[in-house]
Amino acid sequence: MDLSAIALEGLDQAEIQLEKAATRVASAGSLDATGSDTVDLSSEMVALLSAKNQFSVNLQTLKIADEVQSNVIDLMA
Repeated sequence: MDLSAIALEGLDQAEIQLEKAATRVASAGSLDATGSDTVDLSSEMVALLSAKNQFSVNLQTLKIADEVQSNVIDLMA
């Protein structure tokens, strides 16, 4: 199991989620055929906060993976 690869994949997923939510927020104020707003800002805020948390967790995972690798190298030396 490669922790770095898992964390990098998680960062990619968080970036995709962030971009999608940002795009939807940018279209806020657009009205559909019935005159209703097409963007639920509450849901988009939750999506943005979720992406932020995913970034944070995956960055911490990368740091831990680096520490583990350093410790393994130290043990081998």
